[in-house]
Amino acid sequence: MNSFMSWVGGKKNLRDEVLARFPPYYERYIEVFGGAGWVLFHKPPGADFEVYNDFNSNLANLYRCVRDKPAKLKYKLRYVLDSREDFEYLALLHKRGILPRLYDVDRAAKFYQLIRYSYASGLDSFGSQPHSIWSDFPMIDLAARRLQKVVVENKDFEKLIKQYDRPVSFFYCDPPYFATESYYKDVGFTAKDHIRLRDTLLEIKGKFLVSYNDCPEIREI
Repeated sequence: MNSFMSWVGGKKNLRDEVLARFPPYYERYIEVFGGAGWVLFHKPPGADFEVYNDFNSNLANLYRCVRDKPAKLKYKLRYVLDSREDFEYLALLHKRGILPRLYDVDRAAKFYQLIRYSYASGLDSFGSQPHSIWSDFPMIDLAARRLQKVVVENKDFEKLIKQYDRPVSFFYCDPPYFATESYYKDVGFTAKDHIRLRDTLLEIKGKFLVSYNDCPEIREI
């Protein structure tokens, strides 16, 4: 199935290529840098234990609300406006760090609205495109069903990997690409974190797959 949202660096066009490189056997699937979850939603649900993680707390909260409170979320989204004025107000709340102070469903609805009405899901520029959020409701319902047995985490990647590592664990890592870290709002990923990710994965008992951009710096790491 498709993801219910778009996100910077999403793997919509590469999800088949990613799945083709999965190991033949694992019992735990952990998506370390979840984002829009294109690989998770494309992956057939099975008997494996599944974890979605993202360090962006607004994103993790949205996933929990889609999973646990889809009806309340859709109710909050029912009468939002595709409006530059509304968008700029939400963008200001986001920049000032006010969204996390809101009730979980209110926070999720405002963040979803910000994603949907921004240019290229960048959260800061109004997209100026007609879009009815009502048309997203069927996908939110499908996502809610798909996520019922998925654990949603909001942890630093190193702590997450160490927590869920087992010989039967498989970690899919799609970190911010080198030199594009600033595109990912609320993350704070740095050049040192690429090295920290490498060092963390070198120590695990399980398996991993990493998506990266092809550049000299990443090849050296």
